Amino acid sequence: MFRGSSFHTIDDKGRIIIPARFKDIIRAGGGDGVMVSRMDSCLFAYTHAEWSKIESRVLSLAEKSDSLRRFRRVFVGGAFDCPCDKQGRILVPPTLRQYADIQKDIVLVGVLDHFEIWSREHWENENLAMEKDLQREDVRSEISKLGL
Repeated sequence: MFRGSSFHTIDDKGRIIIPARFKDIIRAGGGDGVMVSRMDSCLFAYTHAEWSKIESRVLSLAEKSDSLRRFRRVFVGGAFDCPCDKQGRILVPPTLRQYADIQKDIVLVGVLDHFEIWSREHWENENLAMEKDLQREDVRSEISKLGL
């Protein structure tokens, strides 16, 4: 499982160094790279095994509604296979970098079954949004159901 967060930079060619703790999970997940797509103003990176599960679930649900068909077009249609090079980096395609506003400073965030790639600015905004959410009783109640 992907856990923790770390601050990095993306180089001029669009390459990101994958931390060693993530590389081991990626290899165990059926390959030497990740499938990357977009959502929530950041990038989602999955092992090949996890991505296969997502595709199966999307196929079984996508024809149920217009919204799910749109989701499938954008999320699956915008996904790229990003293999690790010999230095343990992945090349993030320009369209994904543009979507997530990734220019230099980035944050990699482990979210259990995947990790997310955020621009530093968007990540800071996400943290501020969470702080505001924690002021709401309904959010605190949902979190307390986790035993936290």
